Amino acid sequence: MGPLNGIRILEIAGIGPGPFAAMMLSDMGAEVLRVDRAQSVQEGEPDGVGGDLLNRGRRSIGLDLKHPEGRDALLRLVEGADALVEGFRPGVMERLGVGPEICHERNPRLVYGRMTGWGQEGPMAHAAGHDINYIALAGALHSIGREGQKPTPPLNLVGDFGGGGMLMAFGVVCALLERERSGQGQVVDAAMVDGTAALMTMIFNMKGLGVWKEERGSNILDTGAHFYDTFETADGKYVSIGSIEPQFYAELLEKTGLAKQDLPRQMDREQWPALKAKLEEVFRTRSRDAWCEIMEGSDVCFAPVLSLSEAPEHPHMRARNTFVEVAGVRQPAPAPRFDRTPPEISRPPAHPGQHTDEALADWGFEAEEIQKLREAGAAR
Repeated sequence: MGPLNGIRILEIAGIGPGPFAAMMLSDMGAEVLRVDRAQSVQEGEPDGVGGDLLNRGRRSIGLDLKHPEGRDALLRLVEGADALVEGFRPGVMERLGVGPEICHERNPRLVYGRMTGWGQEGPMAHAAGHDINYIALAGALHSIGREGQKPTPPLNLVGDFGGGGMLMAFGVVCALLERERSGQGQVVDAAMVDGTAALMTMIFNMKGLGVWKEERGSNILDTGAHFYDTFETADGKYVSIGSIEPQFYAELLEKTGLAKQDLPRQMDREQWPALKAKLEEVFRTRSRDAWCEIMEGSDVCFAPVLSLSEAPEHPHMRARNTFVEVAGVRQPAPAPRFDRTPPEISRPPAHPGQHTDEALADWGFEAEEIQKLREAGAAR
Protein backbone atom coordinates (compact mmCIF):
# COMPACT_ATOMS: atom_id res chain seq x y z
CA MET A 1 0.00 0.00 0.00
CA GLY A 2 2.94 2.37 0.52
CA PRO A 3 4.13 4.94 -2.06
CA LEU A 4 6.98 2.63 -3.18
CA ASN A 5 4.66 -0.28 -3.90
CA GLY A 6 5.91 -2.12 -7.00
CA ILE A 7 9.58 -1.23 -6.48
CA ARG A 8 11.91 -4.22 -6.02
CA ILE A 9 15.11 -3.76 -4.02
CA LEU A 10 17.95 -6.12 -3.12
CA GLU A 11 19.60 -5.56 0.26
CA ILE A 12 23.01 -7.10 0.82
CA ALA A 13 22.88 -7.84 4.55
CA GLY A 14 24.93 -5.58 6.79
CA ILE A 15 24.59 -3.81 10.14
CA GLY A 16 23.18 -0.52 11.39
CA PRO A 17 22.60 2.16 8.78
CA GLY A 18 22.27 -0.20 5.79
CA PRO A 19 19.43 -2.21 7.33
CA PHE A 20 17.84 1.04 8.52
CA ALA A 21 17.78 2.38 4.95
CA ALA A 22 16.28 -0.91 3.74
CA MET A 23 13.74 -0.79 6.58
CA MET A 24 12.63 2.69 5.52
CA LEU A 25 12.25 1.61 1.90
CA SER A 26 10.33 -1.49 2.96
CA ASP A 27 8.09 0.52 5.31
CA MET A 28 7.19 2.69 2.32
CA GLY A 29 5.95 -0.33 0.35
CA ALA A 30 8.99 -1.48 -1.62
CA GLU A 31 9.58 -5.22 -1.88
CA VAL A 32 13.01 -5.52 -0.28
CA LEU A 33 14.73 -8.89 -0.47
CA ARG A 34 17.50 -9.25 2.09
CA VAL A 35 20.46 -11.34 0.93
CA ASP A 36 22.07 -12.88 4.01
CA ARG A 37 25.30 -14.84 4.09
CA ALA A 38 24.65 -18.53 3.51
CA GLN A 39 26.93 -19.30 6.45
CA SER A 40 24.56 -17.47 8.82
CA VAL A 41 21.56 -19.59 7.83
CA GLN A 42 20.34 -22.28 10.20
CA GLU A 43 18.71 -25.12 8.30
CA GLY A 44 15.26 -26.24 9.35
CA GLU A 45 12.13 -24.37 10.31
CA PRO A 46 13.04 -21.32 12.46
CA ASP A 47 11.49 -20.91 15.87
CA GLY A 48 9.62 -17.66 16.44
CA VAL A 49 10.51 -14.44 14.62
CA GLY A 50 13.87 -12.80 14.01
CA GLY A 51 15.01 -10.41 16.70
CA ASP A 52 16.38 -7.31 14.93
CA LEU A 53 13.66 -4.71 14.31
CA LEU A 54 15.85 -3.06 11.67
CA ASN A 55 15.20 -6.17 9.56
CA ARG A 56 11.43 -5.89 9.67
CA GLY A 57 9.29 -5.97 6.57
CA ARG A 58 11.46 -8.10 4.29
CA ARG A 59 12.06 -11.68 3.33
CA SER A 60 15.54 -13.18 3.62
CA ILE A 61 17.46 -15.54 1.38
CA GLY A 62 20.84 -17.11 2.10
CA LEU A 63 23.45 -16.88 -0.68
CA ASP A 64 27.18 -17.51 -0.63
CA LEU A 65 28.47 -14.64 -2.78
CA LYS A 66 31.98 -16.14 -2.73
CA HIS A 67 30.60 -19.19 -4.54
CA PRO A 68 30.39 -18.70 -8.33
CA GLU A 69 26.84 -20.00 -8.44
CA GLY A 70 25.84 -17.78 -5.53
CA ARG A 71 27.30 -14.76 -7.30
CA ASP A 72 25.53 -15.70 -10.53
CA ALA A 73 22.26 -16.07 -8.63
CA LEU A 74 22.61 -12.55 -7.27
CA LEU A 75 23.35 -11.16 -10.73
CA ARG A 76 20.22 -12.87 -11.99
CA LEU A 77 18.23 -11.23 -9.20
CA VAL A 78 19.79 -7.89 -10.20
CA GLU A 79 18.20 -8.27 -13.63
CA GLY A 80 14.75 -7.98 -12.06
CA ALA A 81 15.58 -5.37 -9.39
CA ASP A 82 15.06 -1.62 -9.36
CA ALA A 83 17.78 -0.99 -6.77
CA LEU A 84 20.47 -2.69 -4.74
CA VAL A 85 21.84 -1.40 -1.43
CA GLU A 86 25.06 -2.55 0.24
CA GLY A 87 27.21 -1.39 3.14
CA PHE A 88 30.65 -2.95 2.69
CA ARG A 89 33.97 -1.12 2.60
CA PRO A 90 34.92 0.20 -0.85
CA GLY A 91 36.02 -2.54 -3.22
CA VAL A 92 34.43 -5.51 -1.43
CA MET A 93 31.52 -5.88 -3.83
CA GLU A 94 33.91 -5.56 -6.76
CA ARG A 95 36.07 -8.36 -5.38
CA LEU A 96 32.96 -10.52 -5.07
CA GLY A 97 32.21 -9.90 -8.73
CA VAL A 98 29.00 -7.96 -8.11
CA GLY A 99 30.19 -4.36 -8.21
CA PRO A 100 28.29 -1.56 -9.98
CA GLU A 101 29.89 -2.05 -13.41
CA ILE A 102 29.00 -5.73 -13.62
CA CYS A 103 25.52 -5.16 -12.21
CA HIS A 104 24.86 -2.34 -14.69
CA GLU A 105 25.88 -4.65 -17.53
CA ARG A 106 23.03 -6.92 -16.43
CA ASN A 107 20.61 -4.09 -15.67
CA PRO A 108 21.44 -0.55 -16.86
CA ARG A 109 18.40 0.82 -14.98
CA LEU A 110 19.64 -0.42 -11.60
CA VAL A 111 20.12 2.12 -8.80
CA TYR A 112 23.17 0.93 -6.85
CA GLY A 113 23.23 2.33 -3.31
CA ARG A 114 26.52 2.23 -1.39
CA MET A 115 26.57 2.96 2.34
CA THR A 116 29.91 3.68 4.04
CA GLY A 117 31.24 5.83 6.82
CA TRP A 118 34.03 7.63 4.98
CA GLY A 119 32.80 7.40 1.37
CA GLN A 120 33.97 5.53 -1.71
CA GLU A 121 37.19 7.54 -2.04
CA GLY A 122 39.48 9.73 0.04
CA PRO A 123 42.46 9.09 2.35
CA MET A 124 40.31 7.33 4.98
CA ALA A 125 37.97 5.45 2.65
CA HIS A 126 39.29 1.99 3.56
CA ALA A 127 39.70 2.56 7.33
CA ALA A 128 37.40 1.04 9.93
CA GLY A 129 35.12 3.38 11.83
CA HIS A 130 31.84 3.86 13.65
CA ASP A 131 29.28 6.61 14.13
CA ILE A 132 31.33 8.38 16.80
CA ASN A 133 34.27 8.70 14.39
CA TYR A 134 32.25 9.93 11.43
CA ILE A 135 30.44 12.65 13.37
CA ALA A 136 33.74 13.65 14.98
CA LEU A 137 35.38 14.26 11.60
CA ALA A 138 32.35 16.18 10.31
CA GLY A 139 32.41 18.68 13.18
CA ALA A 140 29.20 17.55 14.83
CA LEU A 141 30.56 15.76 17.89
CA HIS A 142 32.70 18.72 18.96
CA SER A 143 29.55 20.82 19.17
CA ILE A 144 27.52 18.46 21.37
CA GLY A 145 28.05 18.70 25.12
CA ARG A 146 27.78 20.94 28.12
CA GLU A 147 30.14 23.73 29.16
CA GLY A 148 33.36 22.40 30.63
CA GLN A 149 32.55 18.81 29.71
CA LYS A 150 33.89 16.56 26.97
CA PRO A 151 31.84 15.93 23.80
CA THR A 152 28.81 13.68 24.32
CA PRO A 153 27.93 11.13 21.60
CA PRO A 154 24.22 11.53 20.70
CA LEU A 155 23.71 7.76 20.71
CA ASN A 156 24.38 6.74 17.09
CA LEU A 157 21.51 8.76 15.69
CA VAL A 158 23.44 11.44 13.81
CA GLY A 159 25.97 9.42 11.79
CA ASP A 160 24.50 5.95 11.41
CA PHE A 161 20.84 6.75 11.07
CA GLY A 162 20.40 10.45 10.22
CA GLY A 163 23.45 11.18 8.10
CA GLY A 164 23.73 7.55 6.97
CA GLY A 165 20.70 5.31 6.55
CA MET A 166 18.10 8.04 6.14
CA LEU A 167 20.09 9.88 3.47
CA MET A 168 20.83 6.55 1.77
CA ALA A 169 17.10 5.89 1.45
CA PHE A 170 16.57 9.45 0.24
CA GLY A 171 19.35 9.06 -2.33
CA VAL A 172 17.95 5.79 -3.65
CA VAL A 173 14.49 7.29 -4.09
CA CYS A 174 15.97 10.37 -5.80
CA ALA A 175 17.88 8.15 -8.23
CA LEU A 176 14.75 6.10 -8.92
CA LEU A 177 12.85 9.31 -9.68
CA GLU A 178 15.61 10.55 -12.02
CA ARG A 179 15.62 7.18 -13.78
CA GLU A 180 12.05 7.83 -14.93
CA ARG A 181 13.43 10.71 -17.05
CA SER A 182 16.78 9.30 -18.18
CA GLY A 183 16.05 5.57 -18.25
CA GLN A 184 19.43 4.99 -16.61
CA GLY A 185 20.46 3.77 -13.18
CA GLN A 186 23.40 5.18 -11.25
CA VAL A 187 25.53 4.74 -8.14
CA VAL A 188 24.48 6.47 -4.90
CA ASP A 189 27.54 7.14 -2.69
CA ALA A 190 26.02 7.62 0.78
CA ALA A 191 28.85 8.48 3.18
CA MET A 192 28.06 9.17 6.81
CA VAL A 193 30.65 11.96 6.98
CA ASP A 194 28.88 13.69 4.08
CA GLY A 195 25.44 13.17 5.55
CA THR A 196 26.48 14.39 8.99
CA ALA A 197 28.04 17.49 7.46
CA ALA A 198 24.78 18.15 5.60
CA LEU A 199 22.84 17.89 8.86
CA MET A 200 25.17 20.55 10.32
CA THR A 201 24.33 23.14 7.64
CA MET A 202 22.39 25.43 9.97
CA ILE A 203 25.13 25.34 12.63
CA PHE A 204 27.79 26.18 10.04
CA ASN A 205 25.54 29.02 8.89
CA MET A 206 25.24 30.38 12.43
CA LYS A 207 29.01 30.16 12.86
CA GLY A 208 29.48 32.06 9.61
CA LEU A 209 27.13 34.77 10.86
CA GLY A 210 29.14 35.07 14.07
CA VAL A 211 26.32 33.93 16.36
CA TRP A 212 27.70 30.47 17.17
CA LYS A 213 30.73 30.01 19.42
CA GLU A 214 32.87 26.88 19.10
CA GLU A 215 32.98 26.46 22.89
CA ARG A 216 30.50 23.77 23.94
CA GLY A 217 27.57 24.77 26.08
CA SER A 218 27.74 28.45 25.17
CA ASN A 219 25.13 28.71 22.45
CA ILE A 220 21.39 28.89 22.05
CA LEU A 221 20.91 25.21 21.12
CA ASP A 222 23.66 23.43 23.07
CA THR A 223 22.44 24.05 26.66
CA GLY A 224 24.18 27.40 26.89
CA ALA A 225 20.86 29.25 26.97
CA HIS A 226 18.59 29.03 30.01
CA PHE A 227 15.50 28.81 27.78
CA TYR A 228 16.70 25.74 25.82
CA ASP A 229 17.65 22.97 28.20
CA THR A 230 16.40 20.17 30.42
CA PHE A 231 15.53 20.73 34.07
CA GLU A 232 15.29 18.33 36.98
CA THR A 233 11.98 18.19 38.82
CA ALA A 234 11.13 17.46 42.44
CA ASP A 235 10.82 13.72 41.81
CA GLY A 236 14.21 13.37 40.12
CA LYS A 237 12.76 13.33 36.62
CA TYR A 238 13.26 15.90 33.87
CA VAL A 239 11.38 18.27 31.58
CA SER A 240 12.54 19.95 28.37
CA ILE A 241 12.16 23.64 27.60
CA GLY A 242 12.65 25.28 24.19
CA SER A 243 11.23 28.78 24.66
CA ILE A 244 13.33 30.55 22.03
CA GLU A 245 10.86 33.04 20.56
CA PRO A 246 10.01 36.08 22.74
CA GLN A 247 6.31 35.23 23.00
CA PHE A 248 7.10 31.66 24.06
CA TYR A 249 9.69 32.91 26.55
CA ALA A 250 7.12 35.28 28.03
CA GLU A 251 4.76 32.36 28.58
CA LEU A 252 7.57 30.38 30.24
CA LEU A 253 8.13 33.22 32.70
CA GLU A 254 4.40 33.49 33.32
CA LYS A 255 3.92 29.78 34.06
CA THR A 256 7.01 29.53 36.26
CA GLY A 257 5.96 32.59 38.29
CA LEU A 258 8.99 34.61 37.21
CA ALA A 259 7.12 37.13 35.05
CA LYS A 260 6.78 39.67 37.85
CA GLN A 261 10.47 39.62 38.71
CA ASP A 262 12.87 42.22 37.36
CA LEU A 263 14.93 39.91 35.18
CA PRO A 264 17.70 40.61 32.66
CA ARG A 265 16.88 40.55 28.95
CA GLN A 266 16.37 37.08 27.46
CA MET A 267 19.32 37.38 25.04
CA ASP A 268 21.80 38.86 27.52
CA ARG A 269 24.32 36.01 27.25
CA GLU A 270 26.28 37.15 30.31
CA GLN A 271 23.17 36.59 32.43
CA TRP A 272 22.30 33.17 31.07
CA PRO A 273 23.98 31.23 33.93
CA ALA A 274 22.13 33.24 36.57
CA LEU A 275 18.81 32.89 34.78
CA LYS A 276 19.36 29.18 34.39
CA ALA A 277 19.97 28.87 38.12
CA LYS A 278 16.62 30.57 38.75
CA LEU A 279 14.80 28.17 36.47
CA GLU A 280 16.56 25.17 38.00
CA GLU A 281 15.36 26.28 41.43
CA VAL A 282 11.78 26.77 40.23
CA PHE A 283 11.52 23.43 38.42
CA ARG A 284 12.71 21.55 41.50
CA THR A 285 9.64 22.76 43.40
CA ARG A 286 7.20 20.47 41.55
CA SER A 287 7.11 16.95 40.15
CA ARG A 288 7.37 16.25 36.44
CA ASP A 289 3.68 15.40 36.24
CA ALA A 290 2.77 18.60 38.02
CA TRP A 291 4.72 20.63 35.48
CA CYS A 292 2.98 18.70 32.71
CA GLU A 293 -0.38 19.84 34.08
CA ILE A 294 0.84 23.44 34.05
CA MET A 295 2.72 23.56 30.74
CA GLU A 296 1.86 20.66 28.46
CA GLY A 297 -0.02 21.79 25.37
CA SER A 298 0.87 25.44 25.94
CA ASP A 299 3.17 27.65 23.86
CA VAL A 300 6.02 27.35 26.34
CA CYS A 301 7.57 24.74 24.00
CA PHE A 302 7.55 22.09 26.70
CA ALA A 303 7.63 18.30 26.90
CA PRO A 304 8.45 15.82 29.64
CA VAL A 305 11.66 13.86 29.14
CA LEU A 306 10.30 10.33 28.75
CA SER A 307 12.11 7.02 28.96
CA LEU A 308 11.91 4.34 26.26
CA SER A 309 9.22 2.63 28.32
CA GLU A 310 7.23 5.81 28.92
CA ALA A 311 7.28 7.31 25.41
CA PRO A 312 4.84 4.85 23.76
CA GLU A 313 2.33 5.39 26.58
CA HIS A 314 2.09 9.16 26.26
CA PRO A 315 -1.42 10.25 25.16
CA HIS A 316 -0.10 12.12 22.11
CA MET A 317 1.94 9.16 20.93
CA ARG A 318 -0.97 6.81 21.51
CA ALA A 319 -3.38 9.09 19.64
CA ARG A 320 -1.08 9.15 16.61
CA ASN A 321 -0.14 5.47 16.81
CA THR A 322 3.50 6.53 16.68
CA PHE A 323 4.36 3.13 18.14
CA VAL A 324 2.77 -0.07 16.87
CA GLU A 325 2.87 -3.72 17.85
CA VAL A 326 3.93 -6.36 15.32
CA ALA A 327 4.21 -10.03 16.30
CA GLY A 328 3.99 -9.04 19.95
CA VAL A 329 6.83 -6.50 19.76
CA ARG A 330 6.21 -2.79 20.27
CA GLN A 331 8.23 -0.62 17.91
CA PRO A 332 8.23 2.75 16.13
CA ALA A 333 5.73 2.95 13.27
CA PRO A 334 6.76 3.81 9.70
CA ALA A 335 7.33 7.51 9.03
CA PRO A 336 6.43 9.79 7.34
CA ARG A 337 2.75 9.26 6.64
CA PHE A 338 0.76 9.47 3.40
CA ASP A 339 -2.97 10.01 3.06
CA ARG A 340 -3.54 7.85 -0.06
CA THR A 341 -0.78 5.25 0.19
CA PRO A 342 -0.26 4.57 3.88
CA PRO A 343 2.98 2.76 4.74
CA GLU A 344 2.95 -0.36 6.86
CA ILE A 345 5.20 -3.00 8.39
CA SER A 346 4.47 -5.93 6.12
CA ARG A 347 6.09 -8.66 8.26
CA PRO A 348 8.21 -9.15 11.39
CA PRO A 349 12.00 -9.55 11.10
CA ALA A 350 13.04 -12.72 9.29
CA HIS A 351 15.64 -15.26 10.25
CA PRO A 352 18.58 -15.36 7.81
CA GLY A 353 17.59 -17.47 4.82
CA GLN A 354 14.07 -18.05 6.08
CA HIS A 355 12.53 -17.44 2.63
CA THR A 356 15.26 -18.67 0.30
CA ASP A 357 13.11 -21.10 -1.70
CA GLU A 358 9.91 -19.06 -1.91
CA ALA A 359 11.61 -15.74 -2.64
CA LEU A 360 13.87 -17.14 -5.34
CA ALA A 361 10.80 -18.73 -6.93
CA ASP A 362 8.97 -15.41 -6.84
CA TRP A 363 11.95 -13.75 -8.53
CA GLY A 364 11.90 -16.25 -11.42
CA PHE A 365 13.97 -19.26 -10.37
CA GLU A 366 12.65 -22.73 -11.23
CA ALA A 367 12.45 -25.38 -8.50
CA GLU A 368 15.28 -27.43 -10.02
CA GLU A 369 17.49 -24.32 -10.19
CA ILE A 370 16.91 -23.62 -6.52
CA GLN A 371 17.67 -27.24 -5.66
CA LYS A 372 20.88 -27.07 -7.66
CA LEU A 373 21.97 -23.95 -5.76
CA ARG A 374 21.29 -25.66 -2.46
CA GLU A 375 23.14 -28.83 -3.46
CA ALA A 376 26.15 -26.78 -4.53
CA GLY A 377 26.19 -24.92 -1.21
CA ALA A 378 25.61 -21.61 -2.98
CA ALA A 379 22.24 -21.13 -1.26
CA ARG A 380 20.78 -22.23 2.06
